[in-house]
Amino acid sequence: MQQRVPIRNKTRPVHVKIIFVLAGLICLTTFVSGPVALIGGFLCSHFIGNPFRHYNNRIINWLLKIAVVGLGFGMNILEVTNLGREGFSLTVISIFSTLLIGFFIGKFLNVHKQITHLISSGTAICGGSAIAAISSVINSSEKDISVSLGVVFLLNAMALVIFPPIGHLFDLTEYQFGLWTAIAIHDTSSVVGASLAYGEEALQIATTVKLVRALWIVPLSLVSIFIFRGKIRGIKIPWFIFLFIGAILLNSYFPLPNHLTVSVTDISKSVLTLTLFLIGAGLPIDKIRSAGWRSMLLGISLWVFISISSLCLIIGVLK
Repeated sequence: MQQRVPIRNKTRPVHVKIIFVLAGLICLTTFVSGPVALIGGFLCSHFIGNPFRHYNNRIINWLLKIAVVGLGFGMNILEVTNLGREGFSLTVISIFSTLLIGFFIGKFLNVHKQITHLISSGTAICGGSAIAAISSVINSSEKDISVSLGVVFLLNAMALVIFPPIGHLFDLTEYQFGLWTAIAIHDTSSVVGASLAYGEEALQIATTVKLVRALWIVPLSLVSIFIFRGKIRGIKIPWFIFLFIGAILLNSYFPLPNHLTVSVTDISKSVLTLTLFLIGAGLPIDKIRSAGWRSMLLGISLWVFISISSLCLIIGVLK
């Protein structure tokens, strides 16, 4: 008589899901900061696993958009206009210098041309979003995209943790720190997370300048098509930015109750902290390992360049 082999349950045990969900709910409280949430998510995923890994990126994508739009209800259009105007010149200088230096460093390190362009674009504009947009128009391979994302994700996680202490070390004002993070950190999530840990004014400045910076995806995509002889297959524009602007306009020109706007912004900050927990829980270790030392050195070199140069410029000009 043939013995039956028990079928193994491939799903995660219920207690793992419960622990993971409870850890996420704790991040919705005011006791957990962005950097702590990111590290906690990584440790949680490493030791007990992420039972929702298959849905992780989709959830992060939606939560980040909801949080950013919600933050708009705490801003005024006149302040945002002034911030955008003051950060414009720094944005233009940093984008073009990063792309140019990235080209030469990539050539010196003998990094593949498309990987060089993807990492440089992600560093110059907005991390994973820029890489996804540019890769779609220059016909990048899955390996090129994975390598570029691995480099950018690692540096994003590092920046979120180390930027606030550096800001305090140099005694940066909230205005200076917000502008610095918007210029020097790749992804919007890490920019908002680092500035949230620094202060309310830093958060508003960083969010505004970073989202304006993200709109440079469109002209860079068009230039990339010309350089790589790619095809226009639908440039990915971060449409939620316009909802963010709509929230600012609504708060500026309509008499919304103060307790409502305060509640919405507080909830948005909590949602952002939860988002950072999920980002930590989904850090692509396999992609980071597959990046290789040349690509990693390219990403680190560009990140160090833009971080130090923008910090020196901000300290020197905005005293």
